[in-house]
Amino acid sequence: MRPPLPGPLEELAPLLHEYGYAAVAAVICLEDFGVPVPGETILIAAAVYAGAGHLNIIVVIVVALAAAIVGDNIGYLIGRVGGRRLVRRWGRYVLLTPERFHATERFFLRHGSKIVVIARFVEGLRQVNGIVAGTTGMPWRRFLVCNAIGAVLWVGAWASLAYFAGKKIDVVYEMIDRYRTYALIVAGLAVAAVVAWHVVRHLRHRKG
Repeated sequence: MRPPLPGPLEELAPLLHEYGYAAVAAVICLEDFGVPVPGETILIAAAVYAGAGHLNIIVVIVVALAAAIVGDNIGYLIGRVGGRRLVRRWGRYVLLTPERFHATERFFLRHGSKIVVIARFVEGLRQVNGIVAGTTGMPWRRFLVCNAIGAVLWVGAWASLAYFAGKKIDVVYEMIDRYRTYALIVAGLAVAAVVAWHVVRHLRHRKG
């Protein structure tokens, strides 16, 4: 019997159940050259499945690592061959607007190779990392090494955490059920506080 998956992970359960490792490889690879798909989420979901005994964690890690490196290198090739012209023409279809691209490129040029390593952990940068490395002319060998280091850290961190969560999935769900009411109360109070703050600020502004 498949383990239940919490929150947004639940939407990926049919995909993992039907295609397994192939789904992990395809989604991560697509995300890493700019396609807006949930690569990080499917990695976490697959590792949870592995912890619950429905996938092999070693295979999940190897597949995710290979897909991450290949995907970013496809992105690098797109950026290097197509350049800014290709990004300007097609970028909007993968949510890469000219403004977002130029801001990322400036940030990339300012921080150099180290950004390739940490980009894996930053939503937005992860998807365009390879493309921007290509358009800015980073040497491919340097990109390959930095990208591989980032992929190892990213896959290792998320796969390990999710795998151990999957091994304790029953405990996790017991805690969720136990504290769900308290969490909803806290969330409601937080929303009320934000609304009250905006109302008070608006009234003060009108009086001023």
